[in-house]
Amino acid sequence: MNFLDLLADPFAYPFMSRALVATLVASVVCALLSCWLVLIGWSLMGDAVSHAVLPGVVLAYIFGAPFALGAIVFGFLAVGLIGAVRDRGRIKEDAAIGIVFTTLFALGLVLISVTPSQTDLNHIIFGNLLGVSTSDLVQIAALGAIVAGVLLVKRRDFTLYAFDPTHAFAIGLNPRMLGAMLLGLLALTAVTALQVVGIVLVVAMLIIPGATAYLLTDRFGRMLIIAPVTSALAGVVGLYVAYYQDTSPGGMVVLIQGILFALVYVFSPKYGVVTGRKRRQARDLPAAVPAS
Repeated sequence: MNFLDLLADPFAYPFMSRALVATLVASVVCALLSCWLVLIGWSLMGDAVSHAVLPGVVLAYIFGAPFALGAIVFGFLAVGLIGAVRDRGRIKEDAAIGIVFTTLFALGLVLISVTPSQTDLNHIIFGNLLGVSTSDLVQIAALGAIVAGVLLVKRRDFTLYAFDPTHAFAIGLNPRMLGAMLLGLLALTAVTALQVVGIVLVVAMLIIPGATAYLLTDRFGRMLIIAPVTSALAGVVGLYVAYYQDTSPGGMVVLIQGILFALVYVFSPKYGVVTGRKRRQARDLPAAVPAS
């Protein structure tokens, strides 16, 4: 088998072609949003929303509704509950996030345990990338297009909100509304990636690409290019490795993203560990050389 056959062989199967499209859409959308999440410091919020949608998905299954509908409802519910606990009491944001997302995630686990089902609902938790149907693909593409469209149209406002919400307010923008929009997009994005990697690993796709791009450039515009490119590359490589090594495709996609981040963390031209060590050595060298 030559190299071209190795590249083409996995996608002779329709389920692999659907998995590739779903992976690319979810990877790009998650990577775009992750750029703002990293800048604002909302990594824990991404974790909260992605886990909190579990009971919504299970309830949607029980009532025969689309999974996306239940996930979106509980995603927004989680965001609202976190805001209510944080703003109307002495509880700080990190504690509010931990309380809400763990409680809702536990509710989802309880619902799974008591719901008779001919479908393995554990796929919601761990993903079922190879089981993506045509209707699932349409749903993923539609939600992905909505999220990507809003992010690109409002990118200047969101960027100003991320860097300086006070200045955003001074020029007439509503920081609270922009934050609510980002949280709503976060809920939609969690639904988009749900079928690909499952609830447990969604947070990785929402954080790793942005963090990787953040180490490679100081310009936010470039982050919006680097993050989707590296995320899509990890998705394609992860699918190939999963196919030929017979491993979990969703898990492998996230693992490749983690490996890419580790490489960038160590070897980034400006912020890498190795680069920083060489820079410090070069700076200290003249002082270490005795005068002649």
